[in-house]
Amino acid sequence: MTNVPWWRHAVCYQIYVRSFADSDGDGVGDLAGIAQRLPYLADLGVDAIWLTPFYRSPQADHGYDVADYRDVDPLFGSLATFDEMLAQAHELGLRVIVDIVPNHSSDQHEWFRAALAAGPGSPERERYVFRDGRGADGGKPPNNWQSVFGGPAWTQVDDGQWYLHLFDSGQPDFDWDNPEVGDEFESILRFWLDRGVDGFRIDVAHGLAKESGLPDVDEFVLAAADDLTPSGLSARALAARPYWDQPAVHDVYRRWHRVLGSYEGDRMAIAEAWVPTAETLARYIRRDELQQAFNFLWLQAEWSAAQFRQVIVDTFAAVEPVGASPTWVLANHDVIRTVTRYGDGPVGVARARSAALAMLALPGSAYVYQGDELGLPQIDVAEADRQDPTWRRGGGVGRDGCRIPIPWAADDAPPFGFGPNGSAPWLPQPSDWGARSVASQERDPESMLALYRSALRLRRELVPGLGDRVTLVERGAADVFAFARAATRPGESGLVCVVNCGAAAVPVGDLGEPILTSGPGVVSDSALAPDAAGWFRA
Repeated sequence: MTNVPWWRHAVCYQIYVRSFADSDGDGVGDLAGIAQRLPYLADLGVDAIWLTPFYRSPQADHGYDVADYRDVDPLFGSLATFDEMLAQAHELGLRVIVDIVPNHSSDQHEWFRAALAAGPGSPERERYVFRDGRGADGGKPPNNWQSVFGGPAWTQVDDGQWYLHLFDSGQPDFDWDNPEVGDEFESILRFWLDRGVDGFRIDVAHGLAKESGLPDVDEFVLAAADDLTPSGLSARALAARPYWDQPAVHDVYRRWHRVLGSYEGDRMAIAEAWVPTAETLARYIRRDELQQAFNFLWLQAEWSAAQFRQVIVDTFAAVEPVGASPTWVLANHDVIRTVTRYGDGPVGVARARSAALAMLALPGSAYVYQGDELGLPQIDVAEADRQDPTWRRGGGVGRDGCRIPIPWAADDAPPFGFGPNGSAPWLPQPSDWGARSVASQERDPESMLALYRSALRLRRELVPGLGDRVTLVERGAADVFAFARAATRPGESGLVCVVNCGAAAVPVGDLGEPILTSGPGVVSDSALAPDAAGWFRA
């Protein structure tokens, strides 16, 4: 596997900066806290880290409302702190991916403030999507588009015009038909590439371009918004909304491909693109566009062998013709925690352990959300403590429950080592999280953390000798999901992964002794227990 870009088979760990490690006791995670915990991540066995936004921001959407793309918010540190953290990560062999938010800025961004001051028809307003309203007095929104966070996607300003915000009203959408916007973001990319970052995660990568004329959304499609994915977006509606996945987004990413290619070190970008099919997703990773795109079809699959098989078939059928490799993800900061999504309690934990083994056995790259290696569940955050703008705008409970600061120390009370003793985290932690902490799990050879460390170590050993193709393997039961990867070097073994999604144990004696299982004792009398998984030599 010589001359293979580093990202093609990398395991990347997502750091939700606010909730990872607080160095100064203000209750919010920061860059210095990340730097202190980098050895933990190197020991875990990941290849890269992805940081959620740490730029200057009023924090209306916890950093995804950017006021200055070229500076660090004092809440998280400074540019010097970032540079020090980046250097430490590189010294430990960890690549660093940063979030870029090109669909919208903060309403406190200097461009938007200038647009408000300049008035209708000005060049400053042409950087954003400003329109006159409908009705005799222009008092109605320009169209019927709705915000992902709930409510109308338009806000009226004092002079009567309206601006578009597909998310919070504090996040006005850029107008990517304006060449100034493309030039500005090329400059932003180069600013961070020149500092040494290894790549970018592109927020709302499918949303930059809007259909010409900004037509109304069909009422049938609007009704489909009730059929929600974990992201709050409807799979049916995605295909028909005039602001998602428009053809012009690909022109943006062809330009970004050229920018990334002008730097040494296999710099990369990954799309957060919520699209309805694997074929649609593959368009983002054609040879002259982005390097990766999150495969949310894997994240959305239920605990079902049939669904897992279908995702595998559809994914490889889509990515192979464009010469790309898949990127697998089970969770992130926008969706329900894996343990809870699979059933919560012991069943959810068992299934999450098995799903992790399946993901890490597949060819391509994998992304692990912080705390999944600890088996953290979704938390029901009290209404008084919720901070997500989705909740504030009436778009649902919100995403706070998967963003609780992670526990590091086996203490009797919060903050469990997240910050200095006595400091209250920005979201409250459950009182029993000491038992789920890194310190507790490091003492338990059968913990979720121990499983992740074993799997990542074995993956690193095995991947150089395994092919990039997957063969689905029939195991005689519809509830069994199994696949094989052949060896690429003579005399070496391939890998078979078996996941039992059924209610009864299934025979695996013909595969020999497993090299790794999802839990102790899950292979007994040559059979694999329900909700369990194993890796075997092919």
